[in-house]
Amino acid sequence: MITREQIPAVLDHPVYDAEGHKIGEAKHVFLDDATGLPEWVSVKTGLFGSRESFVPIKDAAVIEDHLEVPYPKDRIKDAPNIDVDADGHLSEGEERRLYQHYGINWDDAWQRANQPGEGGWAHGGMSGDTGDEMRGETDRSRSGDEAMTRSEEEMHVGTERREVGRARLRKYVVTEEVQQTIPVRHEEVRVVREPITDANRDQAMSGPEISEAEHEVTLHEERPVVETRAVPVERVSLSPEEVTEEETVVGEVRKEHIDIEGEEDPDRRER
Repeated sequence: MITREQIPAVLDHPVYDAEGHKIGEAKHVFLDDATGLPEWVSVKTGLFGSRESFVPIKDAAVIEDHLEVPYPKDRIKDAPNIDVDADGHLSEGEERRLYQHYGINWDDAWQRANQPGEGGWAHGGMSGDTGDEMRGETDRSRSGDEAMTRSEEEMHVGTERREVGRARLRKYVVTEEVQQTIPVRHEEVRVVREPITDANRDQAMSGPEISEAEHEVTLHEERPVVETRAVPVERVSLSPEEVTEEETVVGEVRKEHIDIEGEEDPDRRER
């Protein structure tokens, strides 16, 4: 449990669950009416911190610059919506709903809070912020302070980084048919007849006058041969590129207006 002295170090600081997931930022710390000890912390959750979720602070711890609570992020975000009254207190019924949501036994908590010397949890109302600020403002209004504070909400728009998808490279093999025309050669037989002349007469008369003979010629041809070789052609990689776009966010803010009631003295107006 955190101490009252640690409350300023908790407000407006990040709140993480036990697994290291960021839940939101601490908005208010509520004190137990019976013991005066911190009992609940409200955490701004949802898109752009649009709602506050109540979390028990009994077993929470301040670690470096954030608050760590022993409850998972999903359970905290699913906590029931609780309304705080004008004095910064929770009703008994709303506190019971929170006890039930976080699995805390109501009767055991009440008995521990009401035992002498115990600093446990009581089931009464709770005061918000640092506790003393809201009570002090109420005391000032009762003491006859004629000033009235007017407040209004401001919309703060931020961004959160989330995963929207993944891209991967996958290499696979496809077979394509490639056509290429090349010249091929082959040999054919052509009969060459020469008349007997003085130049070839001796060669023609070198054999017997009348005889049988054979002459054989070997023919050749060319055929296409296909051979493939793997050659690198390019390198492909993935690189994330950040693109900035403008997006309009619409929200609702509340403002307080102060009206003056009563009529001015007619005689005074005439002057």
